[in-house]
Amino acid sequence: MPIRFDAADAHWRVAPLPGFSPDQKDWLTRGGSLTAHLRTLGAVAVRVTREAVDLPFDDEYGALGSAPRTPVWVREVVLSVDGTPYVAAHSIVPLAASTGVWQAMRRLRTRPLAELLYSDSSVSRSSLVSRRVTARHSLYGIASRDIENSRPHALFARRSVFERYGEPLMVTEVMLPALWAHLAARDDGYARVQQPVPRDHGQALDHTASRADVNARRDAKGEGKHGGAR
Repeated sequence: MPIRFDAADAHWRVAPLPGFSPDQKDWLTRGGSLTAHLRTLGAVAVRVTREAVDLPFDDEYGALGSAPRTPVWVREVVLSVDGTPYVAAHSIVPLAASTGVWQAMRRLRTRPLAELLYSDSSVSRSSLVSRRVTARHSLYGIASRDIENSRPHALFARRSVFERYGEPLMVTEVMLPALWAHLAARDDGYARVQQPVPRDHGQALDHTASRADVNARRDAKGEGKHGGAR
């Protein structure tokens, strides 16, 4: 069944803006689990910075299909690679759903949200959308706390809505400058062989487990070719 929630609006767009760098366009449109993509860069750790009842930001009500000033459960975490913060994530779910359909979100502790989202065939995902966020947006303040050096004028974020049994959960991921610095250094250090990366930003997924199944079969096939003699 097609997902009935849409994360896009006048500022959050499916196609990244033309001024974004190749790395920014790449990481803002990568389908599947962002945590899994970060693990290709190093050891990933999850640090929970806030879990609370709150109100959505002004540009979040529409994506959830809720009325203004409807409370939500908020979970905010920082994803670090080898000890350096790379992503600040902000996830919200209607308060009633946080003790019902999405109650497992409250019990994650330091486990990544991806463990819930990419192993359940009842979960669907909207298209990925992205935008720049400046100090005028609340996301900037949340993310900038984990920027170690001077703060840039704007940060780059993406978001999508996951649906399970009719209830939405929206995940917003703000990429921090350290991620772009890592990618730039890697690009300068050697010529990369481009590998196919799932691109789900332009279409919704019937269920997120479909992508997990494809990736698992691909990984298993690779192990069969290269690891069978070990």
